[in-house]
Amino acid sequence: MRAVHLLLWVALPYAAIAIFLAGHAWRYRTDQYGWTTRSTQILESRWLKWGSPLFHLGALAAIGGHVLGILIPTSWTETAGVSGEAYHALSATAGTIAGLACVAGILILVYRRTASARVRVTTTRMDVVVYVLLIVVIGLGVVETIGRNALGGGYDYRATVAVWFRSIVFFHPEPDAMVGAPILYQLHAAAAWLILAVWPFSRLVHAWSIPLQYLGRPPVLYRRRWAPVRPRRSERRLPSSPGGGRR
Repeated sequence: MRAVHLLLWVALPYAAIAIFLAGHAWRYRTDQYGWTTRSTQILESRWLKWGSPLFHLGALAAIGGHVLGILIPTSWTETAGVSGEAYHALSATAGTIAGLACVAGILILVYRRTASARVRVTTTRMDVVVYVLLIVVIGLGVVETIGRNALGGGYDYRATVAVWFRSIVFFHPEPDAMVGAPILYQLHAAAAWLILAVWPFSRLVHAWSIPLQYLGRPPVLYRRRWAPVRPRRSERRLPSSPGGGRR
């Protein structure tokens, strides 16, 4: 076992998790007013209305696929009656749809942020870092899903990547399982940990601000500040007579 393997597949994950947890606590205590999406919808909405739903829905579907494929052992899915072939077909099909949605969404959002001058000036250095990492993670994931699993011979990442990830979660790291994975999967995993590390210091923190209290909040009643101005009786238009004149 080389030192670089321990650094990448043991130290990096636990460092990213520690920064993720401590960073969120620090951010919440010191910058609650900055805990926001820093939305630019008011500056440009034509591209946002397409890019944002595509990216977010695709990302949620991809995260769900990762939970199913990495956190749930193969023995559990086989016990549930899902064979390896059926899982591979489901993973390749659903992963392709989710990945293409993510790609389309992130490309639209990047184009919007660079093409619109008003949006571009609001972009911070951390925004650039997050966009680069997201493009790397999404791009590698699509290449793995489409190029390796859907169109290629396939790769059983549940025998290597999934075993390593669960070993990190349950605090008995097995870096050897990750060392044998293809380089694409290694880069994909390393970039994902970097996203986790920068998460608390970016606008990604808005993911945890779900307004659940709105479900039980009484409706808001909006009133006019001034009463609407009604025309005077003498100013109202009188109906015309059949002859064209006024009565």
